[in-house]
Amino acid sequence: MKAVIYNGPRDVRVVDVADPQIEQPTDVLVKITSTNICGSDLHMYEGRTDIECGRVLGHENLGEVVEIGRAVYRVKVGDKVCLPFNIGCGFCRNCEKGLTGACLTVAPGQAGAAYGFADMGPFQGGQAQYLRVPFGDFNCLKLPEDAAEKEDDYVMLADIFPTGWHATRLANLMPGDSIAIYGAGPVGLMAAYSAMIQGARQVIVVDRHKDRLKLAEQIGAIAVNDAEHDPVEQIMELTNGRGTDKGCECVGWQCHDHGGQEIPNLTMNNLVKTTRATGQIGVVGVFVPQDPKSPDDLMKRGQIAFDIGNFFFKGLRMGSGQANVKAYNRELRDLIHADRAKPSFLVSHRLPLEQAPDAYKNFDNRIDGWTKVILKPNE
Repeated sequence: MKAVIYNGPRDVRVVDVADPQIEQPTDVLVKITSTNICGSDLHMYEGRTDIECGRVLGHENLGEVVEIGRAVYRVKVGDKVCLPFNIGCGFCRNCEKGLTGACLTVAPGQAGAAYGFADMGPFQGGQAQYLRVPFGDFNCLKLPEDAAEKEDDYVMLADIFPTGWHATRLANLMPGDSIAIYGAGPVGLMAAYSAMIQGARQVIVVDRHKDRLKLAEQIGAIAVNDAEHDPVEQIMELTNGRGTDKGCECVGWQCHDHGGQEIPNLTMNNLVKTTRATGQIGVVGVFVPQDPKSPDDLMKRGQIAFDIGNFFFKGLRMGSGQANVKAYNRELRDLIHADRAKPSFLVSHRLPLEQAPDAYKNFDNRIDGWTKVILKPNE
C-alpha cells in the first residue's frame, strides 16, 4: 500500500510499504478514507523528536472496516469508523476510568500509545491506504448514516475536536466565563469553538497568522494579533484589567515571539499574567520530556522557566496532558450528527496522499491559507 513515511527532518515521502495484517484476534483493519496532518506531526517533521526513519505517520484517521479479527464482536465489516489517536485497551486501570490517553496495556512499560507518533509505542500511522487498529471493538467509534456526507467533520473526532474540548475542560470552563486561548492553529480554533458551544461569554484567541485569526472571528471569538501589540496588554484591556476567568495553552514548547524567536515558556507565563486570580488554565499544547535541539538550555531537558511565584500568589490551578479522546468523542459525534457542531470550518485543503510532502512543507511554513489539511489515501 501507499503510505507517508518519515525520512528525516523536513523529509516525508510517499512510498510502498507492507499492507497491515490482523495480528491479534481483537484487531480490526480499516481502509482509510480521510487522514489529517496535525500540528503535532510537525514536531516530528522538523526533526525535534526521536521518531525513527521509515515510520508511517498519521494519528487523525477515519475509514471503513474491511476485516475483523475472530474476537471482534461489536464492529462489523463495512462500518464507517473514526479512530481516537490514543490507542486504549479498554480494561486497564486507566482505561476503566476513562483515561485512555494513559493506557497501561497497549505499549508495555509506558502509559499511553498512539498511531505514528514518537515515544507513543511502535504503531504505524494512518496516513496510508490501510491501518491496523488494536482492540478494535474499543477503539472504533462507529459513525451514523451521514458519515460520508459529513466525513470532513467526523474525522476531526480523531484528535483536534476532542483535544480542543479537553483544553476547556482542563480549564474548568463554565457558562458565562471569559477565556483566553493562546494559539489559533487547529487545536486552538477547536478550543475556541468548544468554548462557544459551552456558553463562554467572551472568547479571546491569540495568534499572529491573519488567516487563522479570521477563522476565529468567524466563529465569534475576539482576535488578538500578538505581532502587532503586546497580547497581555490587549487581553487586560479587553477584560477591564481583571484578566479572563480561564485560559488555554494550545501552542506547546515551540512557541515564538513576534520576531520569530523560539521561547518555550512564553505562552505559559503570558497565561499566568492574563488569567484572573483563582482562575484555571488548561494546557494541551505539546511539551516534551527533552528536546536536545531546542535553542533554550532548559528546554533541552524538558524544562521551562515558569512564573511559579505569580501562579501561586494568584491562586491559579492548572490541568494538562493529552486528551482522552474516548471521554468526549461519542458526544461530540452526536453534536455533529445533530448539526450542532461543524468542525470542518477550518479545513483549507483536501488532497490526495501523493501531495503529502508539499502539504507538510506548506503547513509547516504557515503559508497563508493552509489551516488544516485532509489527505484522501484511496481516491
